[in-house]
Amino acid sequence: MTEQLTLEQAAERAGVEPSYLQRLQELGIVADDNRTFADGDVRRALTARSLEGAGIPLDTLGDAMKRGALNLNFLDSEAYERFAGLCDETFRQVSERTGIPVELLMVIREAIGMAQPSPDDRMREDELGVLPFLETQIAAGFRSPAIERLLRVTGDATRRISEQEAAWWRSEVIEPAMAAGKGADDIANPELSDTISPLAERAMLAIYHAQQAREWTANIIGGFESVMAKAGIHSRLEQPPAICFLDITGYTRLTQEMGDDAAADLAANVSRLVQRTSVEHGGKPIKWLGDGVMFYFDHPGPGVRAALQMADAIPAAGLPPVHVGMSSGPVLFQQGDYFGQTVNLSARIADYARPGEVLVTRSVADASEEKDIGFRAIGPVDLKGVAGSVELLLAHPN
Repeated sequence: MTEQLTLEQAAERAGVEPSYLQRLQELGIVADDNRTFADGDVRRALTARSLEGAGIPLDTLGDAMKRGALNLNFLDSEAYERFAGLCDETFRQVSERTGIPVELLMVIREAIGMAQPSPDDRMREDELGVLPFLETQIAAGFRSPAIERLLRVTGDATRRISEQEAAWWRSEVIEPAMAAGKGADDIANPELSDTISPLAERAMLAIYHAQQAREWTANIIGGFESVMAKAGIHSRLEQPPAICFLDITGYTRLTQEMGDDAAADLAANVSRLVQRTSVEHGGKPIKWLGDGVMFYFDHPGPGVRAALQMADAIPAAGLPPVHVGMSSGPVLFQQGDYFGQTVNLSARIADYARPGEVLVTRSVADASEEKDIGFRAIGPVDLKGVAGSVELLLAHPN
């Protein structure tokens, strides 16, 4: 049963004065029952305040609703229950109650993408759902900077998902409904919202769990590699394989600017190019990484040749220059992916490389028997996340 709220309770959840809610009531924007309000009315008040902030007068909004040109009834849908109101505790009070540093609590709101709050601002109801996660980390001795980094990355990743989801809903539901001349009740399509929202959440959680499994596997394998190295257990492969990371400078931004159709054509062309070139030299693309590709090569020498060819061909196809990193060493294979220190090192080298460069480790250069390819030492360098200096060489055609 829907919770019934008093005027004061509803106003407090919406973060408005009771007089503001009464005005919305008089204008027909929220319930016309003088005694009680529902959660949907809180969401209507939040939406009305946002619209007013965007320059739409409340009188105009109320008039449009009375004429049937607009309504906010879709906010009663279960899918919109995530429009959270304010709770009755401030950040400072929650900090005192839970022991979570107030500065860390305020990061929650920043991670969502909202303005930095003050300690005496009230927390949102949805923000409270993050508290058990933070409390458990703090009790386990996790450091605040590490907790904050995860919060901010989570906020950024989910923001990007939400932005794309909003664009998807707008292009596939709202705009077609408006073009068909449908009324205010049909444009939001609350029935479809209620059906598809839980399915979207399940799909996102399933993808997240799959990503977790991969990253946890990488952690496990990295731990075993370290333990085996300390125990003096090393790979006995005569010629270890090579892992190559090829990143296209600004690829994601470029495809966003081109539009969906042009970006899809460009991605298909790049995919065919890297697939063909890598296979010709005994390699295979393992996975796309947003703005680049990870490759596996049985032998480092042909891998360097393939990397140089792709570094020439991709800009010739109208794309920005690439930067490539390659290392050679033992790798571990599981469920179609490769893991281990060799993989991590190759990725870091690609990050270090400048546009147009193909950088390799000494082991790759020593294993290469390609007579028309040369290597120029650029000296030992320090790479982010890699212990000790790494000797890198710039590969180039002779």
